[in-house]
Amino acid sequence: MKQMKYKKQIQLIAAIVTLIVFPVITFYLMEAYTHNPFEEVRPWAQFFNILLFELLAWIFVSVTGKIQSGLRIELVIAMIYGIANAYVVRFRTNPIVPWDIFSWKTAASVASNYDFKPDIRMIVVTLAFLGMIVLLQFVKTGMPKFQLWKRLIPAGACCIVLVLFVNLLQDEDFQTGHRLYPFFFTPAFMTQVNGVAVTFAMDLAYMTVEKPAGYDAVKEQALLESYAGQEDDTDSSEKKEELPNIIVVMNESFSDLNVLGDFTTNEDYMPYLHSLQNGAENTVTGYLNVSVCGGNTANTEFEFLTGNSMAFLPQGSIPYQQYITKELPALPAYLASLGYETVATHPYYADGWDRDKVYPLLGFSESIFKDQYWGAGYVRKYVSDNSCVDKIIELYEKKEEGTPLFVFNVTMQNHGGYSDTYDNFTPDITVEGVESTPLSQYLSLVRLSDQALEKLISYFEEADEKTIVVFFGDHQPNDTVAAPILNLNGMTTKTLTEDQLKLRYEVPYVIWANYDIDAESGKDTSANYLAADVLHYAGISENAYGSYLLELQRNYPVISAMRVLTKDGLDTNSSSLKQELKDYQSLQYYQLFDWKKE
Repeated sequence: MKQMKYKKQIQLIAAIVTLIVFPVITFYLMEAYTHNPFEEVRPWAQFFNILLFELLAWIFVSVTGKIQSGLRIELVIAMIYGIANAYVVRFRTNPIVPWDIFSWKTAASVASNYDFKPDIRMIVVTLAFLGMIVLLQFVKTGMPKFQLWKRLIPAGACCIVLVLFVNLLQDEDFQTGHRLYPFFFTPAFMTQVNGVAVTFAMDLAYMTVEKPAGYDAVKEQALLESYAGQEDDTDSSEKKEELPNIIVVMNESFSDLNVLGDFTTNEDYMPYLHSLQNGAENTVTGYLNVSVCGGNTANTEFEFLTGNSMAFLPQGSIPYQQYITKELPALPAYLASLGYETVATHPYYADGWDRDKVYPLLGFSESIFKDQYWGAGYVRKYVSDNSCVDKIIELYEKKEEGTPLFVFNVTMQNHGGYSDTYDNFTPDITVEGVESTPLSQYLSLVRLSDQALEKLISYFEEADEKTIVVFFGDHQPNDTVAAPILNLNGMTTKTLTEDQLKLRYEVPYVIWANYDIDAESGKDTSANYLAADVLHYAGISENAYGSYLLELQRNYPVISAMRVLTKDGLDTNSSSLKQELKDYQSLQYYQLFDWKKE
């Protein structure tokens, strides 16, 4: 009897130790997929992450009735999540956020072009996870069996504690008091110092968009209407005859990595765009500040087409998939009201980022996707930019004479990754002092995009109708491509200062016309302003929101999720200027959630 009693005591101790120790190890292993948690996760954050893992483990154990089964569930979930997060960080720089669940279809559609070869770190950590799972087989806990309803009581209690604790992690005072990093505009660093689980819990607070303090829909409508009077009163039939065609190309991953630092190539990778930047006639050039890097293309689309900014929306959120459920005031809808034929074209799958649902809500009368790019040429696995130009020319030549055309083309040619080899593409741009297949492939793709831009503008130089061509990148490529350039200039992706990090969110843009417009070089702006600028240079009266944005731009030339630049040169972020930008935030909320079509 004493031996049995002693054995049960040993098993009870083993059960308690196992239930406490395994969640702790699980936390450190999951973090180890991307960084060293002992050195980089802050002390309080380590404790809070462990507490989250403990609560989850106790829930799983209570529901299953077995310590081994409950802990195995947590280990498997943590291992799968850790691997997925490591790949996401590799491919797009930033970690997984709660809203990524809405993007799984888009991610799956482009997954085949990425290199999923695991590195040594991933192999070692995964083997450690598998070892822990096997080790549980030899842990004898002697846990008594209870009926399901009895087990659900402690499980429910742990769920309540978990919800309360997650709510506490989202409290600003609690975050400040325990040195949790709260700034969502640097998600990679936030995860690095807060840990994956704590960061995810903090992100959950932003699944929905809260009304700005003091927001009143009637007041915002009145403010918007006060700008409506600034529109032109020219006769609509006279206006239509003067309206130029507007061709917009948002080029996938197109950027000039020279903004990150100097490097030398065997030949210029974008000679035509560089020639436009050197003061070409009827051309406006500069750098466009965007809110994403390495991925989430749809957010740059959103900023350009709506005039809204990701600065006032949850970091990592995708408005196309989360917030756009009804017709919204946007550039294509406004141009349609002026008599434009409005066409969106993207040579990939229609359901990517829910474009097939969103485009009509933004005012596009026609949407053209991959299945309508008959006979298109391919570079690697994607429709070439040259074929996108052919499609734009085709749309122009078949349009109704006298009806102005608005085309919004999102290209696909340059989409990551950049490590595989292809029979139809041979990289020919190299960087002096660097051996990097991804970098060489990326710059060679950019060279093809530059040639396609030259072809597009050359065609419309000879066109009879007035036409404006707008060209810009959606974001820079991921860290795998950028790292060699940063290294050449004494930087690394993990040690960038806040000012250096902002450079990763700059892409070139061009506004060109085949008729006289005021030329300008070096005009830096942000994606939310670009459409209003295009209308201005096209000589088209802006709508009320556009008029507001042009006035705002005079005081704040750049507003993005990454930075806010004031007219006095102060470089900060939207969180620091909440009061000054309150009208913009409130108007944006009205446009997104309270606006009703008359």
